[in-house]
Amino acid sequence: MNEGGVGLIQLSLFYGILILPLALLWWLGLRQLVHGLIVGVARMTLQLGLIGIYLKFLFDQDSLWLNVFWLLVMVTVANLHILTRAGISKRHLFWVSQFSLLAGVGIVLFGMILVVQPEPWYQTRYLIPLAGMLLGNCLTGNILVLERFYSAVGERYEQFMGDLLLGASLYEALQPFIRNALQAALSPIVATLTTLGVVALPGMMTGQILGGAEPVEAVIYQIMIMLGIASSMVICAVLNIVLSIRIAFDGYGLLNRSVMLSPER
Repeated sequence: MNEGGVGLIQLSLFYGILILPLALLWWLGLRQLVHGLIVGVARMTLQLGLIGIYLKFLFDQDSLWLNVFWLLVMVTVANLHILTRAGISKRHLFWVSQFSLLAGVGIVLFGMILVVQPEPWYQTRYLIPLAGMLLGNCLTGNILVLERFYSAVGERYEQFMGDLLLGASLYEALQPFIRNALQAALSPIVATLTTLGVVALPGMMTGQILGGAEPVEAVIYQIMIMLGIASSMVICAVLNIVLSIRIAFDGYGLLNRSVMLSPER
């Protein structure tokens, strides 16, 4: 085995590490969780294998239009997953959420490309992985912000209507719900930023070091990534709430209940 290298044979053997956690879950009677973990690992392996093959094709082509097409596919899949998990009607808020993701990720990705300066600027090796890291983190944040906001409004609807009847504007009445939802959605990234480097070494930085990069160079790239992730999460989350309000509430401040579905767990 080559020093520092991991091949398909070594990876196949490493799947055996799952025996211990699966045995522990089975011993505790968590059969459904055992099944879920096995299915999840199988899907992860298949999806990453296929995406690895497709990314090699993208890298070989290095085409602007193929990259734009794939970015739109990534954003659309992420958007559908966000709305499904948050229990929000796709018919009502698909385009709002799609625009929020495109704007938040697009602005930050543009800034990253200016900093990295690949040649050409749309080089697949940089564009697609950077967009994937931003989208992957925006996914969780946007699920939380939409689910928390609309579930809280639904549960405390009388309080919300009372504020409206007392003369508050729609945004004034919704401000506590907006703040709480954003707090819940963005607290994890804030906690991650405050402990990064001391408690944990992030994945991209570790991967670069294992690949032979100098630690200082890996740190510079990781700081850029974390700044981008935090910025895109805030932009996407705020846009998603603010723009969805214009559709979810009518001119009298009444909530359109059909916007809210039962979130899938």
